[in-house]
Amino acid sequence: MTQAVTTLLVLGGSGDLASRLLLPALGDLLTSEPQRRVTLIGAGSEDWTDVHWRHVVRTSFATMKAKGPAVDDLLKKTHYIRADVTKADDLSRLLEACEGTPALYFALPPAIAAMACKALEKVSLPPKTVLALEKPFGTDRRSAIALNAQLAKLVPEDQVQRVDHFLGNSTVLNLLGLRFANRILEPVWNSDHIQRVDVIYDETLALEGRARYYDKAGALIDMIQSHLLQVLAVIAMEAPSTLSSQDLRDAKGAVLRATRVWNDSPLESSRRGRYTAGTVGREKVPSYVDEPGVDPSRETETLAEATFQIDTWRWAGVPFTLRSGKAIGERRREIVVTFRPAPHVPTGLRGAHQPTKLRLMLAPDTMSLELNINGPGDPDVIERASLTADFGPGQLRAYGEVLAGVLDSDPALSVRGDTAVECWRIVAPILKEWSEGKVPLDSYRAGSMGPSGWIGIG
Repeated sequence: MTQAVTTLLVLGGSGDLASRLLLPALGDLLTSEPQRRVTLIGAGSEDWTDVHWRHVVRTSFATMKAKGPAVDDLLKKTHYIRADVTKADDLSRLLEACEGTPALYFALPPAIAAMACKALEKVSLPPKTVLALEKPFGTDRRSAIALNAQLAKLVPEDQVQRVDHFLGNSTVLNLLGLRFANRILEPVWNSDHIQRVDVIYDETLALEGRARYYDKAGALIDMIQSHLLQVLAVIAMEAPSTLSSQDLRDAKGAVLRATRVWNDSPLESSRRGRYTAGTVGREKVPSYVDEPGVDPSRETETLAEATFQIDTWRWAGVPFTLRSGKAIGERRREIVVTFRPAPHVPTGLRGAHQPTKLRLMLAPDTMSLELNINGPGDPDVIERASLTADFGPGQLRAYGEVLAGVLDSDPALSVRGDTAVECWRIVAPILKEWSEGKVPLDSYRAGSMGPSGWIGIG
């Protein structure tokens, strides 16, 4: 797609998100696509000089070994402007510094981003301006609806990108290619043949200094509401006619509108846990409640698990379980599709009679298909075998793909407004029962696989 944006204005440019994720991804993108030309402006509350800003940009680019004509061109022109992004006058001053069509990337906490959007009402935005906002989008269904309404006052929906870096372009296309380019899979991709689907994203990382945000969100909002429901939508969607943003987002939206908590019972279908002191690898981890900035009275969960149902012909009766946790002993990022057992195994065949499982690992993207086959020894004995494939690293990392979509004004990977609201609607019953204490908060030792008594999934 032809680049539509000529200036990338990073609101919150002096923050951690910009230096740790956005700027390295931008360097990676410009190295991979040296024909791109974009002006970068950083804006923030810190009293930085242009010299210091360029040092930050160069340091971030160096982490990706960024180089080439596009990188050199950006570094010559990039500059920093100190501004209060919640004030209309400051936002006007920032936009006046932009060349051509700008993209405003809100590298800000959700509350500050909402205030900046309100202030933009009083600002004249150039035609085709793109607004890119980080997730979570709002804090609940009502606030997401209100933020959608606020953005609609500023630009059309197709100029809003609600960023979800979790599902980068490579991962989405890998899943779609696997499903829809192989006739052997699509005929069995339904409740007649699939018993359950699990999406697991367990991290060995603990809080890592993110208490300011995480302690108010927790694992359910941070990962399941924000990211894993999007994974569910891609797994369960009907085949889109094209890979256009409209077709992809229509297909995901249809799935999420049909999704709800399994049996409408958060008590039966959700679990939450919080880590205590332990050791992850060789690193000692304090109890979550002793982490700096944590308020123990909030009872924030660091491990969440929830099961959902999709009320469609294809998926009726199939449980989709999503799980994500911090300070887990082993990193696990995968989608596990468990097929129904063979209806009859001939008498005389001994050994493994386990269901076939398709495992799709995320970051790095690989695949394995676990089958029952006759072993190399006794032909009457069934053994387990795994067929594997490597999707490769992809051309760009996830945030690089996000920025390419922003600069090209292509919202295919972003979350549409109605879909953002649906995700809050789906998890609302769980959040309500958790806040009322109806679902117990279990404990697990940092470095373990979770609370004792929880049955492993996938």
